[in-house]
Amino acid sequence: MASILEFKNQDILEGSSKINSSKKINRIDHYIKNIKKTKSFYYLSRNKEFKKYSEKHLETFLSDEFLNYRKLWNEQPNNIIQNPIKYFDKKAKFNPLCVDLEVASICDLACPHCFREYVATPDKIINIEFAKQIIDQVVDMKIPSMKFNWRGEPLLFSKLPEVIDYAKSKGVIDTIINTNATNLDEKKSIEIIKSGLDHLIYSFDGGTKKTYEKMRPGRFKENKFEDVYSNIINFKKIKDKLGSPFPFTKIQMVLTEDTRKEIENFYSNFNSYVDEVTVTQYSERGGKISNLSIKVRNQIIDYFEKNNLDMDTPYMVEANGDILVSDKRKPCKQLFQRLMVTYNGKVGMCCVDWGATHNLGYLNEAGYNFRNDENKILDSVSKDKKGFELLKNIKLAKEFNSPKHEVQSLDNIWDGEELNKVRKAHLDINPEKIDICKNCENKDTYEWKKIN
Repeated sequence: MASILEFKNQDILEGSSKINSSKKINRIDHYIKNIKKTKSFYYLSRNKEFKKYSEKHLETFLSDEFLNYRKLWNEQPNNIIQNPIKYFDKKAKFNPLCVDLEVASICDLACPHCFREYVATPDKIINIEFAKQIIDQVVDMKIPSMKFNWRGEPLLFSKLPEVIDYAKSKGVIDTIINTNATNLDEKKSIEIIKSGLDHLIYSFDGGTKKTYEKMRPGRFKENKFEDVYSNIINFKKIKDKLGSPFPFTKIQMVLTEDTRKEIENFYSNFNSYVDEVTVTQYSERGGKISNLSIKVRNQIIDYFEKNNLDMDTPYMVEANGDILVSDKRKPCKQLFQRLMVTYNGKVGMCCVDWGATHNLGYLNEAGYNFRNDENKILDSVSKDKKGFELLKNIKLAKEFNSPKHEVQSLDNIWDGEELNKVRKAHLDINPEKIDICKNCENKDTYEWKKIN
């Protein structure tokens, strides 16, 4: 693909790229530069224990905490992967670096490339008291980061700003959401900015109206390109008016047959209104070779044939046109970085295990009856209810692991038998022992080799 754009690999998400990132300050530098304007600094400076310290001391303390957390994001899993014996001898106690808390499993879109189109996903909102209980556990474990979404659209949770503010007041350093921005009106924008949210990631697939509306159709009403585009532009204007450097904003587009042709349009549409523009690999069910251009398709097939590789061998085409293939797995870093918590208290081991099908345990008794909520979605589809017309292909997800029905703490689950069995399989470079990991489409769990 001929392009005047410069692509730079992100330090997360294999095969995903920042566009012209060298011309803008990165997220880490942005946080440090504006640290006195974070909600973390606001609450720290009003904390009785810290009142005796100068502003400079607090600034240094918070900067060190944030930088250490970002350093550990890759360093922590890498150290364990390189020295698994030390880990299993229990000589190295470590905590998660992030907990993803699903405040809403409902979504108002029906994107054809999303798991929601194939897996029954409840239209539910979290109980705010349960959300605060999880935040309290996160704080007790000194976990520095929380992301307030997983499978759904977090702005559909009306009390999201309250929950973010609560997390910041308790000492969570980095708060994050992904949003489709359909509900990001002026009122919600002001609430989100004032909540102290640190990082907002827009998901917006398409550089043109035609592609966007094809990729992101509405479930309950028509979703229009111009409406969401305006929301994103106005959010930037409101941030500027309020004089707030936060949240740091990133927009990302999934690379598909249609969107690959529109990367330059996508960049030009948003570069002036967000802090970072990125493109990411389509990694939920994996693309098909038939969806690629004839030239790229033939290059991949030719390489497979010459090297006696199966046609199901994982491949990846980066934004700059580089073609990569993999014949080797590697341990998943997420097992040593984060936990996923559903709205009803099930705990998942990674963001790709849609709905925690390899369930690690429960933080709430409501999680025991998760099938009831999923069956309600199937029933709504069978009755042709409004908002379910585009979900005709959904089925119940398989249950790959069924832990004992007991409410545990985050700490116990993180260092418990269920997750450690998965970690051991990965550290042995044998993730196929775990059913959910066999055909994982997360690009980060493969070793890649460039072939062109």
